[in-house]
Amino acid sequence: MEGGPSPRYVSNRVFNDGGQNLFSENGVSQWGWVWGQFVDHDIGLRNEQPGESAPIAFNTNDPLEAFTDDLGAIAFSRTPAAPGTGVATPRQQVNTLSSFIDASNVYGVDSARLAWLRLGPVDSSGAPLMLTDDGYLPRVTARGDPTTAPAMDLMGALVGMPNRAVVAGDVRANENIALTALHTLFAREHNRIVAALPSYLTAEERFEIARRVVGAEIQYITYTQFLPALGIQLEPYRGYQPSVNPALSNEFAVVGYRAHSMIHGEFDTTVPAGTYTDEELSAFAAQQIIVERTAADVTLTIPLNAAFGNPDLLQQVGLGPVLQSLAERQYKNDEQVDNTLRSILFQVPKPGIPDPTVCGAPVVNPDCFTGVSDLPAIDIARGRDHGIPSYNDLRRAYGLAPKTSFIDVTGEATQRFPPRLNGNDPAILDFVELRDADGTLLVPGSAEAEDEAVTGIRSSTLAARLKAAYGSVDRLDAFVGMVSEQHLKGTEFGELQLAIWTKQFAALRDGDRFYYLNDPALHAIELAFRIDYRHSLAEIAKLDAGVTLQTNVFEAGAD
Repeated sequence: MEGGPSPRYVSNRVFNDGGQNLFSENGVSQWGWVWGQFVDHDIGLRNEQPGESAPIAFNTNDPLEAFTDDLGAIAFSRTPAAPGTGVATPRQQVNTLSSFIDASNVYGVDSARLAWLRLGPVDSSGAPLMLTDDGYLPRVTARGDPTTAPAMDLMGALVGMPNRAVVAGDVRANENIALTALHTLFAREHNRIVAALPSYLTAEERFEIARRVVGAEIQYITYTQFLPALGIQLEPYRGYQPSVNPALSNEFAVVGYRAHSMIHGEFDTTVPAGTYTDEELSAFAAQQIIVERTAADVTLTIPLNAAFGNPDLLQQVGLGPVLQSLAERQYKNDEQVDNTLRSILFQVPKPGIPDPTVCGAPVVNPDCFTGVSDLPAIDIARGRDHGIPSYNDLRRAYGLAPKTSFIDVTGEATQRFPPRLNGNDPAILDFVELRDADGTLLVPGSAEAEDEAVTGIRSSTLAARLKAAYGSVDRLDAFVGMVSEQHLKGTEFGELQLAIWTKQFAALRDGDRFYYLNDPALHAIELAFRIDYRHSLAEIAKLDAGVTLQTNVFEAGAD
């Protein structure tokens, strides 16, 4: 869809969560968004070569703008056009991954990365994956010269300290400590399987068997735990269908799978007293981590910005405690996005500041320019960049009836503002009613409201704010309309997003010749070596991190 209101303008009126947490109405834990990101990094990555710069406007005079951007715009670059497109034909984009759920996030998609990751000299066929002596992912310096290591995306403080980055199969493994923890867990799982195989097998045979099993485990968890927890019910599997195209659709990658609203703004973990030294606890506090101590235990509340681009923190906190921190409920998959993501503050050095690390702290440094990066605004811009049709046109493409009004989208009673309010009044975002999962009223600003709210009513309806931004429902961006829909009962999705996920995950399954239910090698491996891929995520965490999680990790508080 071309044109439309400024993405940041929309973000300030639609995605702004006002600091109020709203949690999954189905009790999905933080494992939902973390596993979703892990799978995303197995199946999709746009060509990230420098593309045409198309900054998103930042209007400091917007009455609903609560942040300062010294740089004057939000950085955004268009995805480079696929070869042979974009001139005489519509512009297309390239997925640099395979689309298949095949553990490429663990092993990579090119031989050079895989060779570097394997234990031993680069030219060897070592069976295990390289880990540190205490079982964490290797740094870029692990083989000496960091310039010879596979490229890894740098963010946060890593921009100023690139040699602290860890290396994994996917370039994005350093994004947050929960994602880095999953990469670490499955590298350990690979090595556990290798160690369980008989020594008469060659190193290459042990490596390929372990890789086969790990890929099947990730598929098994995705289709038997992750998708059902979110309310995705696929038709029964009927075997490999060569006519099915398993490639990621543009609308799935650019619209449907962007579930950034689910991301919780912090990680809370409680460990026995004495787990960390006083010096370590002081170091946590210096990173804006809240430390609460009792005689029996210590609780860490780790904000997302402290966990961003900070693989050192995973090792400092420990793999087990980070995995345990994901047991709490994730945020509701709606139009509200945590301000940590909607207005990520980043810093760049002012002229004359030679050391970029001075701008890596989580607090504003006067020696740096402060900028804003708005993830949902970028989601809107990316949809336009990739030529995604309007919300109603995308609904039509999925066999769904178009919506005729904004209240038809949101299910609310009105698309008008209350008397004396309009689309430029900050009061339209005020919460006037909050309820927990049982429907009990909560007092705004209370601890219960912060930790238990599932539904919230604001002084204006979402429909009214959408109308103020777009005017006509037929101009609605597909991403914005999708996340504004009412959820279908028992799912984390509205009608359009549910349709997009259902179609794509069915295609990823049915069009994969090596899907775990169609791969006879897995049965042969089980018979010959008693190695089974049918492990829950909780079982893998127990085997490889020695930590006990709820039986179904995707259900918050489940036993």
